Amino acid sequence: MSLTNMKVFNETIQTATIETLGQMVEKFNAASRGSIVLTSQGFEGDYRFENFWAGIHAAQRRVDRYATNAAATPTNLAQLQAIGVKIAGGFGPIQFEPGQLAWVQKSPAEAVEVISRNMAEAIMKDQLNTAIAALVAAIEAQATATHDTNTGPISYIDLNLMHAKFGDSSSLIVADIVDGATYHSLIGQNLANAQALFQSNGVLVVDILGKVMVVTDAPALRETGTGADVKALGLVAGAATVYDGSSLITNIETTNGLERIVTTMQADYDFGLALKGYAWDTANGGKSPTSAELATGSNWDKVATDIKHTAGVITLAIV
Repeated sequence: MSLTNMKVFNETIQTATIETLGQMVEKFNAASRGSIVLTSQGFEGDYRFENFWAGIHAAQRRVDRYATNAAATPTNLAQLQAIGVKIAGGFGPIQFEPGQLAWVQKSPAEAVEVISRNMAEAIMKDQLNTAIAALVAAIEAQATATHDTNTGPISYIDLNLMHAKFGDSSSLIVADIVDGATYHSLIGQNLANAQALFQSNGVLVVDILGKVMVVTDAPALRETGTGADVKALGLVAGAATVYDGSSLITNIETTNGLERIVTTMQADYDFGLALKGYAWDTANGGKSPTSAELATGSNWDKVATDIKHTAGVITLAIV
């Protein structure tokens, strides 16, 4: 808050409440069926490495029992490596005048509590929006995981074709992530019900695809001018994992030198992010990446041998 925006009220009721977030972050986290996981597990260093064994499908061969028993080329049992990255953020400085709070009989501690509570919500919003941006970038870079509708709006047919990118493993997709406009467009299609797809004995059925639909206005789901205005994700369990960072550092100081005493608050924080089946490109993306770098598909390398073993699928539309 700027000092010029500080207001003194006479005989009005003041509370410690703050404007709530327009994006329903907590509901998203609860409703995603674990497609995006927020964990209290720490994240040390700049990167997090996770090794897993590659499948042995390449070693499979047909055998002729009556042919000469010739030498066979061995296939090494290989390990693959998924890599997560640590992300840094900050707040402030946020400033207020303790004297003005005292003037209206409010404790400076109340201002700090309000700022801290709002900051915690904002960090969670940053974590989820960053995870969605990285998922959009990584998955869209894979042609085998992308259904391009060309023109919108996104329909249930598009979502079904998106799921079909996983073939017989489409049941692994647990959640479709869409923004509010796409969701209400789908509701409109349900209400129109031109093909009678959503009625069973006169009862309206909203979802026939077997996936939970999570609605969140993450910026990465609607990017005008990027070639695809609207995007929807189909995610598997554990598609993205957000790790608690090693630090949340806050500092509050009160300074003199102006006509009135001023208190400022500043904070630094970090968290880790890993995507299923992908490795952060430590050479191209590097350490402590920017938002733009995290939303660049070439900075997320697919390491899983089969697209069915990755975070999920995406559908695109121009509207």
